[in-house]
Amino acid sequence: MKAIIKKLGWWIFAFLCTIIGLYPALYFILDRNFGLLQSKSEELLLNPIWNTAFYTHIILGGLALLIGWTQFPKAFRDKNRKIHKKIGMAYVTFAFFSSLSGIYIGLFSTGGVVSILGFVSLGMIWLATTMMGWLTAKKHDFDAHENWMIYSYAACFAAVILRIWLPILITLHQGEFIPAYQIVAWVCWVPNMAVAYWIVRRRKTKMMLKSID
Repeated sequence: MKAIIKKLGWWIFAFLCTIIGLYPALYFILDRNFGLLQSKSEELLLNPIWNTAFYTHIILGGLALLIGWTQFPKAFRDKNRKIHKKIGMAYVTFAFFSSLSGIYIGLFSTGGVVSILGFVSLGMIWLATTMMGWLTAKKHDFDAHENWMIYSYAACFAAVILRIWLPILITLHQGEFIPAYQIVAWVCWVPNMAVAYWIVRRRKTKMMLKSID
């Protein structure tokens, strides 16, 4: 039963990553006055630098989310080392540019300083953990590499959590967008990092017990 629940949880996780990874395509299918863009000023929406950063962030962030989850199954990594490396480099590239552009557009977040600090912090953490994951892989420290990439993808997964929590928070605040957005700027990633920390600690404990045996 435990194995079935674990497998089901994994497939739900993969499904959410895939669906939200494809979500940015809606910005090219639906009217531009859609989603988070509804909360932006006309002046900002006409700014070419902001627009470049916004579309860089959502497109590459979506691609990072879409391919990143495939890297975690150990059986896949062991059997497909070259593919794992290629997907990993694509993820790092997507995450690098998406996080940088995310930091920039985070400076214009709706909701003022609370939202700005939340989203800019997320962008900086995603950038730092991804780069540490890349550097440790270059040094062939694969245990540390896996730990850092767990943190990196936890930050990336904020895109999923944001879209789950935002409509709930808006409802709880009786349709008010700004207070809901201020909360989701933190709720979308802080718990993720706590879960990532727990996973990494558990991995380290298992490795330590194996070394003792």
